[in-house]
Amino acid sequence: MNKSTMAKLCVLLFGTTVSYAQVSTAQDSLTKRPVQLDEVLVEGKQKTDPVFSTFKSEPEKKIVQSKNVADLFKDINGFNLIKRGNYAIDPSFRASQYEQLNVQFNGGTKVMHACPNRMDPITTHVIPEEIERVEVVKGPYTFRYGPTFGGIVNLVTQEVEKQEKGYHGKVNFGGENNGNAITSFANVKYVGEQFDANINFGFRDFGNYEDGDGNEVPSSFKSTDYGVQVGYNPTDNQRIQVGFRQSFGRDVLHAGLPMDTEEDNSNVLSVDYKLDNISDGLKTLSAKVYRSKVDHIMTNELRPTFMMMEAVSAVDATTLGGRVELEWLPITNFKLYTGIDAFSVGRTGNRTRLVKRNMMTGEPLPMPMEFVDEVWQDSQIDDYGAFVEGKYPLSEKFLLNVGARYDRVQSKIDAPADDFVAEYPDLDTRTEHNFSTTASIKYMATSNLLFELAYGRGVRSANMIERFINHFTVGQDPYEYVGNPYLDAEVNNQFELGVKANANFDGYAVNRLDYGASVYYSIYDNYIVPVIDPSLDKKYMPMAEPTEVKRFTNLDEAYKTGFEIFGELTFLKDFAFKTELSYVYAKNRDLDESLPLTPPLVTRFNLRFEREKIWARAAYTITSEQSDIAPSFGEQTTDGYGVVDLSFGAKPFEHLTVGIAASNIFDVAYNNHLNFSFVNQADYGRVPINDPGRNLSAFIQYSF
Repeated sequence: MNKSTMAKLCVLLFGTTVSYAQVSTAQDSLTKRPVQLDEVLVEGKQKTDPVFSTFKSEPEKKIVQSKNVADLFKDINGFNLIKRGNYAIDPSFRASQYEQLNVQFNGGTKVMHACPNRMDPITTHVIPEEIERVEVVKGPYTFRYGPTFGGIVNLVTQEVEKQEKGYHGKVNFGGENNGNAITSFANVKYVGEQFDANINFGFRDFGNYEDGDGNEVPSSFKSTDYGVQVGYNPTDNQRIQVGFRQSFGRDVLHAGLPMDTEEDNSNVLSVDYKLDNISDGLKTLSAKVYRSKVDHIMTNELRPTFMMMEAVSAVDATTLGGRVELEWLPITNFKLYTGIDAFSVGRTGNRTRLVKRNMMTGEPLPMPMEFVDEVWQDSQIDDYGAFVEGKYPLSEKFLLNVGARYDRVQSKIDAPADDFVAEYPDLDTRTEHNFSTTASIKYMATSNLLFELAYGRGVRSANMIERFINHFTVGQDPYEYVGNPYLDAEVNNQFELGVKANANFDGYAVNRLDYGASVYYSIYDNYIVPVIDPSLDKKYMPMAEPTEVKRFTNLDEAYKTGFEIFGELTFLKDFAFKTELSYVYAKNRDLDESLPLTPPLVTRFNLRFEREKIWARAAYTITSEQSDIAPSFGEQTTDGYGVVDLSFGAKPFEHLTVGIAASNIFDVAYNNHLNFSFVNQADYGRVPINDPGRNLSAFIQYSF
């Protein structure tokens, strides 16, 4: 199905919901609460939230400026960051990353990257200050928001309809000394009885930072973002919301990639609709349609290879999607969700190379030679899904959740290169049928003790890089990668057991203890990894090392296991001390090594003092050595390290918030195991990129 057909389908789905709204039953006029869209997955309610879910908020108290949205994950237990510099940052959760995580914002909207090296992940297309909370479902335990392999990450922007009536707004500024960073953000909103509007604007200018040894890391970038959101409630039980945002990245340096971003432009248009309190049996109808577009230009103009060869890549990605969901109440206390959704991503673009010198001798060519390489080969992947999920209390203490999902995935390539056709002669449109299931139980032993047990079978079809990339360097290592359009979908059979508890102590210096733990085990089927294929010849610079080529393939035997533990002690009313641990062990039995991008043991200690108008925090993060690596992926053993961060904030006046922070106060030189290595840089060999050294930050915000 082509994009125009899919667009018509999405419009039809949305039109159907509007038509249904016009014939809905009369509503109780006494119900005046605002209709809230299905943008929030986690509501902080243990009995109704998805199993093994969590959320993080408090954006006003962060103080340290976020490079992009991915920075918001670094303090969430179980998360790590994949860094290629200071801009293109991806979250990794329990050694799942990229399309293994279902990353979206506002309950379903997606922005897919255009660059094959992921210079422009979804985390670069939303303003960090606009995110009010980060929600996480820690495994394939719900399928209402698309196919889920390793978990769901939902970035919730400002929920305007929940706020007080009238005009509101804020403006803030931030700065950092390491890299001379400047950030600014402005927001104005109006909330009325039937109408509300929200406007955001943000600007960020980050320079190159220095690591703990005083070495300058090429990582500067500029970005400008704005967003407009308008909501309208035609009746007491209906809401329509339209959102539009654009992001513009400029002059982005990527220390860990072979090229830099000259321009990165994106826009996202979304329309949401909800009809609430329909009837006794049918409670809610909700719908969403969206379109996002990313245009990306990258060059090697500032790299050493520019003297030998000029390279410019202009690529784009268009994403279309939508969903319709019905919430039923067939019997008392039984919530049943049914729905359909659609997702399509298409990518085009090529790389133009102007070879100016003989690659072997370095002598200038009498006439430069131009070559054009297809980057995406005009590829497209469409996913059409249907789901059903039910929540039923077996008793006052037991809550059962069961769900299933079917996905019909179509992939095609419209402009394959000759050598790709020679490798894969039968490149017709391919259709896959994926089935996902989940079952979980919550047992509330007492009001202070919760047990959770879950199983999920999450299925993920190969992404476009894994299917169609053709002799491009897209990994952490310097190998050329070749896609495989015949890959089987990878399957995560995940089992998890967890406990959460708390105890209150009245009349003591120690006020409260919160603690919990979860342990999980995943059996992978058809896990997708790139492996050296001796039958493939290197296409570009064939004499340069490494001369081997990697092809994406399925593993027969792989698994993952790990745990997360936390404990928080509140004392003297205003103080809290929290400890968190997370550990992942992953095994590729086919090659007898770890799966790539597996983080080491991470331990966090946090001491917090907090009152209404003043707060302070000290954090000590210990990251252990990672010696369990994937040599076939070019990984190296990473040393352990410890980093101390301090922050202080205050609200001296009703509308004014200020803060200062010091990150890595002991100026430790370190690199995380998931950091990429320097590539094509004049002053660096292929060694891992160090994180920033000591950094002082200041923040001020005025709100009204």
